[in-house]
Amino acid sequence: MEQIANPFKKAIMAGQQQIGLWSTIRDNAATEMLAGLGFDWLLLDCEHTANDLNSILSMLQAMSTYGTHPVVRPTELNAAEIKRLLDVGAQTLLIPYVQTVEEAKLAIEAVDYAPRGFRGMGGSTRANRFGTVPDYFTRARAEICLLVQIETQKGLDNLDEIAALDGIDGVFIGPADLSASLGHAGNVRHPDVEAAIRDAIQRVRALGKPAGFLSVDDALTAIAVEAGSLFTAVDVDMVALQRYLRERLQTARSAYVR
Repeated sequence: MEQIANPFKKAIMAGQQQIGLWSTIRDNAATEMLAGLGFDWLLLDCEHTANDLNSILSMLQAMSTYGTHPVVRPTELNAAEIKRLLDVGAQTLLIPYVQTVEEAKLAIEAVDYAPRGFRGMGGSTRANRFGTVPDYFTRARAEICLLVQIETQKGLDNLDEIAALDGIDGVFIGPADLSASLGHAGNVRHPDVEAAIRDAIQRVRALGKPAGFLSVDDALTAIAVEAGSLFTAVDVDMVALQRYLRERLQTARSAYVR
């Protein structure tokens, strides 16, 4: 089973902070470079990027020799897409826009084989090292980490029931869509949004589950970590690149343009 061990899941279940980076750049070389920086985890996003199954496969391969753990976000709660992502080797999935207990239960069943779920059995896939991992079908679920993303008022209303479900391994609080749902679109620092983020993370932790968060705002990140965020993304690759190059351009213009 060591061949498919999930160190990220083990760490968050043990209460160890895991610092991550959100990746939206659809490029294998960029993914490999990011994997070598030393982050605990790297989010490979399909929801808001042009990534598809083939690009995710290539990115997983690019990361395979590094210690950074890949977390994959599907385009939506789609059992067929989830099955294919698992088969190409994704072990940790972040399912976006989960709002109800029924949706959470669907995600739980999608990542497990019968009789507990309905994940299709592929005898020779990258997930089971092309059929070489002993007892993969009976032991795989223990190493799969299912994270659900709560990002609406409806999701908050059902948060306790969702987080308490056996099979939900962690809950991520999404600040951007949450700000819109609460009537403050784009203003994640609004007091109502901050209070909702803090409360949601504390509720998840009170139920014994790991909580996660993403922000490029250090002050908001500090609020989330203080509330109990355990898998915490601190930047977005495209945003960081843009921010750095804008600063470099301003510095260059100030120094060299007369």
